[in-house]
Amino acid sequence: MSKRYGQAWCGIDAGKVHHWAAVVDETGGTLWSKKIDNDETAILTALGEILDLANEVHWAVDISGTASALLLALLAAHGQQAVYVPGRTVNRMAGAYRGEAKTDARDAYIIAETSRHRRDFATIEVPAQLAADLALLTAHRSDLVADRVRMINRLRDVLSGVFPALERAFDYSAHKGALVLLTGYQTPPTIRRRGLTRLTSWLANRGVRSANVVAATALEASQAQYTSLPGEDVAAQIVADLAAQVLSLDDRLKRVDRQIRETFRTHPQAEVIESLPGVGPILGAEFVVAAGDLSTYPDAGHLASAAGLVPVPRDSGRRTGNLHRPKRYSRRLRGVFYLSAQTSIIRERPSRDFYLKKRGEGCKHVQAVIALARRRASVLWALLRDNRAFVPLAPTRQ
Repeated sequence: MSKRYGQAWCGIDAGKVHHWAAVVDETGGTLWSKKIDNDETAILTALGEILDLANEVHWAVDISGTASALLLALLAAHGQQAVYVPGRTVNRMAGAYRGEAKTDARDAYIIAETSRHRRDFATIEVPAQLAADLALLTAHRSDLVADRVRMINRLRDVLSGVFPALERAFDYSAHKGALVLLTGYQTPPTIRRRGLTRLTSWLANRGVRSANVVAATALEASQAQYTSLPGEDVAAQIVADLAAQVLSLDDRLKRVDRQIRETFRTHPQAEVIESLPGVGPILGAEFVVAAGDLSTYPDAGHLASAAGLVPVPRDSGRRTGNLHRPKRYSRRLRGVFYLSAQTSIIRERPSRDFYLKKRGEGCKHVQAVIALARRRASVLWALLRDNRAFVPLAPTRQ
């Protein structure tokens, strides 16, 4: 019968096709090291072998995304919890061990050793159904937005090569009527031949608002160019195709936004989150995904620190009071607070008053918005703790 250890640490270098797991004992000696295919049977087999090595196994992985979703779910189903060891930490720790080789087995060993020495890594919680749904929907929306930006940039680049006057005439990222125009007319001669009256009628039949203004602007642009450029016909086809794709993406984004809104509002504290000025259902869903369980933040400072809104001191010797921007924080969570702070200063509310106060103290725009975001993190944490909606006036002390 093989020896059974009291404790063991398992480090997993996760991947899409396979993982590599390494198990070490209390002295850092390797007990088990194998490649595991990323399927349920292989993971369960390896899980059984590793659990037989020790009475208590501490798990650590370097990826907490989709690549390790099945692995983390199976660990949770067997009562095991894993911690997240960032890739940057693994990379820096690699220099503390002998050799310069870069292999999955060595990375897994370093992850196990790092988790053995450090006990302050964040525990990975398998998301509940609502959080998992919102994570997938918000990620899909981000991909669609990125595709739309890329297509708009490509459309403007092609159009500026054959019809620069029309490219300057509209903001195609925010003007649906201009995109509808490009699906039918992309060159100066075709717009001039159509004329103002018939072009206005054509746009109106396709539901374009202020069709007469769009038609007049396009006709004015066509009057500024009478020279045909090389590749004009092919470019016109590409522009029409890109415009149609952008319009289709807009419809898909509307459906995804509606689905996110409906899913987010099933959250028990959705009303509390949305009550904070500048936070709508989209940013609220991003917050739920990025922040996770609020119980992991003992106070508002921890939430603000996770969002990178708390400066980090860098003192040495007699040099004190040097505060710098942190490097390790959730970019997604920071984006939620920053964007909501920017939105909230548009109207006359307490947020705008605080922003103007910081500007009056000499802060630049970005500094004032970050200061406001830090303040709003404390407010949102308190609202969620007390489960009450935001009101512009401070609550009366009882």
